[in-house]
Amino acid sequence: MYLLNVADATLRLKNFFYISILLVLVSCTAPKRTTTVISRPSTAPVDGSPTFLTNITIRQGTGDRLVESHKPLLIENTIHPDDKGGDIEKCNNLQFKYALLMNQPVESTWNEKLLLFLDEWYGIPYRYGGSNKQGIDCSAFACQLLSAVYGVSLPRRSADQFASVEKLTIKKLQQGDLVFFNTTGRLSHVGIYLGNDKFIHASTSSGVMISDLKEVYFSRRFAGSGRAK
Repeated sequence: MYLLNVADATLRLKNFFYISILLVLVSCTAPKRTTTVISRPSTAPVDGSPTFLTNITIRQGTGDRLVESHKPLLIENTIHPDDKGGDIEKCNNLQFKYALLMNQPVESTWNEKLLLFLDEWYGIPYRYGGSNKQGIDCSAFACQLLSAVYGVSLPRRSADQFASVEKLTIKKLQQGDLVFFNTTGRLSHVGIYLGNDKFIHASTSSGVMISDLKEVYFSRRFAGSGRAK
C-alpha cells in the first residue's frame, strides 16, 4: 500500500509539472492587449469649432455650402449718389441672396434698383390681367420692372412688347433685356433677363420667380429676345 501511494504522488507531481510548463508557454504566446492613445491638439480653434484627429475641424455652413470669404460685393450704384449707406448695405445682402438663386458669383455687378425691385416683387402671385401686388401677369410685370428700374415704357401686351424691342440673340442678352415664349400656340409670355441664363417672370404656377432658359419647358418654347428702345 505504501508503494502505491508513493507512485500515485509521483504521478501527480509530474502532471502538475507538465501543466505548469503548459500554462507558462500559453501565457508567453498569447497576444497582448494594446492601448491606443489619441493625443488631442495642443491648441483649440479660436472660433470654438469642434476639433478631431489631425486638427480637422467642422465649421458651420448653410445647407451643403461652406461659408467662405468672398471678394467685396460690387454694386453698380448710379441711382442714389447721395445715399448715406443704408440702401447700399441692404443691397449687399440682396446681392448675396440673388447670386445664390442664380448660381453666379456673389461679386457679380448688379444694378441697385433692380435688386431692390426683385426683392420687393419676388413671390407675388400671378393673376391674369393683374398689375399690382395682389396679383400680376407676365406682361404687366415686365412693364413695372422696365419702368421702375430703367425708366423705359413698354406696351401692355407681350406680343406688342415683342414687336417694339430691338431683336437680339441669346448670346448678346444683357441684364434687363426681354425674353419671349410661345406657351399657347402664339407668343404669350415674357420675362426679364438677369444673366447666367436666368430670367425673372410672373409665372402662372408660382407667381414672380426666377427660371432658367435652359429648362426643357422654356427652351422648347423660346420665341425670341430683345432690348427695349
